[in-house]
Amino acid sequence: MSKARYVTGLRAVEQLLQGRGGEIRRIFAEYKTANPRVEAVISQASDRGIDIQPANRARLVQISGESRHQGVVAEIARSSVLDEGGLRSLVEGRLTEGEGSPLLLLILDGIQDPHNLGACLRTADAAGVDAVVVPRHGAAGLGPTVSKVAAGAAELLNFAAVPNISRVLGWIQEYGVVIVGTSDTAGQSLYECDLAGPIALVMGREDKGLRKSIIGRCDQLGSLPMAGEVSSLNVSVATGICLYEVVRQRGAKNG
Repeated sequence: MSKARYVTGLRAVEQLLQGRGGEIRRIFAEYKTANPRVEAVISQASDRGIDIQPANRARLVQISGESRHQGVVAEIARSSVLDEGGLRSLVEGRLTEGEGSPLLLLILDGIQDPHNLGACLRTADAAGVDAVVVPRHGAAGLGPTVSKVAAGAAELLNFAAVPNISRVLGWIQEYGVVIVGTSDTAGQSLYECDLAGPIALVMGREDKGLRKSIIGRCDQLGSLPMAGEVSSLNVSVATGICLYEVVRQRGAKNG
C-alpha cells in the first residue's frame, strides 16, 4: 500500500470530497462538534462509503501535525510527486498535443514558508498552470499546512521536485519554452513581457528573490510596479499577479 498523507482544514477536505473523494482513505473528524460544516463533511463522506474515525482535538493534532485543523483531517494516498523525468514527459506531451492553452509552468526557486507555497498552489490551479516545480532540497514541500492553505489544489496540480532548477530551465529552453523571471532590477515592467506563448514563470525565494544564476537563464525579466513606500510584495501575492497577467494576455490574444 502506498504511503498516506494528511489534508487538514474544512475547505481543503470539502474540495477533495467534491472532486476526488475516491482517493480519500478515511476521515478523522471531531466528535460532538457543533460546527455544521464538519457535520456536512461527515455526512457527505458517509454517503460515499468513506470510513469516518471519530477523534478529539488532541488526536487530530497528533495525526496531522497541524493545530488549526478545524475539526477534520482527511487521510489520502500520497499525491504523486513528479521527478525530473516525469516533468520532461509532461512538458513534451503538452508541447506536442497542439490543443488548449500554451504550456504554463510555475517554477518556485526556494520558497521556504509552507503558507506561501500553499497560496501559490491555490492560485496556480486557478490560473491553469500545468505543473509547479520546486527544488527537492532546501525549500518547502507538500505537507498538511500546504494542503490546508491550498484548499485542495495541492492534490490536483502536477507537482515536481527536482534536484537542480537551473538544469531544468536549460532543457525547458531547448523545447522553445520562454523563461520569464521577475526582478526589481528588470528594465521593463512585467506587463511589457510577452506571456502569450509557452512559458515557464520563475519566482524567487521570499527574502532574496531570484538567484543570479537563475536570472542568467531567463529570456525575459519583468518588474512589478511599486507606487507606494513598500519595496516588495509577498511572493505568493506577486505570483498571483504574474499568473493572472499571463491569463489576461492569453485571453486578449484569443479575442
